[in-house]
Amino acid sequence: MKDFLFTDLISFVGEAPKKFDGYKKYVSTGAVNGNIIESDDIELVDYSSRPSRANLVASSGDILFAKMAETEKTLLLDDETEKNIYSTGFCAIRAKENIIESKALYYLLGSSLFLNQKNTNSSGATQRAITNTGLSKIRIKLPTMEKQREFCGIMDKVVDSIELRKKQLGYFDKFTKSLFIEMFGDIHNNKNYDYTNIEEITSVLSGGTPDRKENKYWEGGTINWVKTTELNNNIIIETEEKITNLGLENSSAKIIPPQSILIAMYGQGKTRGMTGYLEVSSATNQACACILPSRYINQKYLWNYLILSYDKLRSMAKGGNQPNLNVMIIKKFPVLIPPMNLQEKFVQSVSSIDKSKLAVKKSLEELEILKKSLMQKYFA
Repeated sequence: MKDFLFTDLISFVGEAPKKFDGYKKYVSTGAVNGNIIESDDIELVDYSSRPSRANLVASSGDILFAKMAETEKTLLLDDETEKNIYSTGFCAIRAKENIIESKALYYLLGSSLFLNQKNTNSSGATQRAITNTGLSKIRIKLPTMEKQREFCGIMDKVVDSIELRKKQLGYFDKFTKSLFIEMFGDIHNNKNYDYTNIEEITSVLSGGTPDRKENKYWEGGTINWVKTTELNNNIIIETEEKITNLGLENSSAKIIPPQSILIAMYGQGKTRGMTGYLEVSSATNQACACILPSRYINQKYLWNYLILSYDKLRSMAKGGNQPNLNVMIIKKFPVLIPPMNLQEKFVQSVSSIDKSKLAVKKSLEELEILKKSLMQKYFA
């Protein structure tokens, strides 16, 4: 392993777009989810009226990463994505030949070694971000070029397996949608059954975040506390963070009972509109809408209905640069209400799909852990 300054591994690239006719795709940092550009969040812009931040173009082989602290958004441009205009919230770099492989640099940007130092060296009053000066303070230990190529070969296989699992999950969702349509008809334009707003069948709450500066609200906490980043149309039995009773009492957080449904009201990329189903009592942050259990509807039916309504939910968000949902929008959201026996029949049919999904999700989680451990091994 040889020690390098990060800035010795890269060249800074990218420039302002030259004048163009017609429209081009503009990719903001909010339109990127991890390493994926979300097509729903891409804007079409012309040269003269594009946003001021739409001022970065780069070439195939260049790598973009979000400058903002506490974010992990990285893109390796190809012949298609080099045609886009990008936000100046990205830093554009290229790997220096014979020092670091381009793919190794791409993977390095997602490692804890880089991300921790990026966060530490970020600056700014309102929104902390890494500058070129901050990047010059980051130190990286690199293996030989031969070891880097070996690492990239292994990582490519792991990443391909991860993408395959994600596609499999997508197939399960399509099957659930087909089953719903077969049993009930159209989801949002149905003539067979009535629609009822969520507030007419149950209560909707939101949560809160205890003060991060108060260690007594967090240290030794035993109360599950859900963030929107943990919502991925999944069953929740454990949370990344926990709060104490003091944290609960001194914030707007509330204990939400099992069988409640959580909806992400805001968040970057795909997060807004994502759901979770609580199997344990938990508190949540203020970005989660919490739909409490009701005797007027099968809760698992409602959960699946909301998953199938993801695009419609997202389209109802309000706001300018960062559209958000809110509790009132969720309360007013219309839900198709077939007879209870049919709701239960649908849930029974979906349960077998859910078991298969759970197995694939477990495999996906294991692959994600393997990916992180490989990066830890090669970029220690």
